[in-house]
Amino acid sequence: MSLQTLVLRYAAFAVIATIANLGVQRVVLAWDASALGFALAVFAGTLVGLVIKYALDKRWIFADTSTGLKAHGQKFTLYTVMGVITTAIFWGTETAFWLIWETDLMRETGAVLGLAVGYIVKYKLDRRFVFTDTHLGTAA
Repeated sequence: MSLQTLVLRYAAFAVIATIANLGVQRVVLAWDASALGFALAVFAGTLVGLVIKYALDKRWIFADTSTGLKAHGQKFTLYTVMGVITTAIFWGTETAFWLIWETDLMRETGAVLGLAVGYIVKYKLDRRFVFTDTHLGTAA
């Protein structure tokens, strides 16, 4: 896969996961706009985005064809662990924007910025530690 194709796919998948993440957050916040609701919204959105991004990355970025519960379990666990650092970037940026401006627009702006930086870091971690037995995803 060319570097251009890799970047376009990865960016598209990041956008898909981001939209799903923010969509879930909006649903949760519409139900409960309290501080606890905010924390639940961020957590639920992150979980949905994580699962979507894993499925897309596994197949279309890293061409990982492994199957079975054991293979998926190991890789998803590693994928999630690599995401802990990048999730801290995302949550920290989103929360900072919310605390500073206290508007949904700025909260989502912080979320998009944090997710963008986090996804760049995550790609590099996943390539090095998670999808080590694949050949795609190595152009960048």
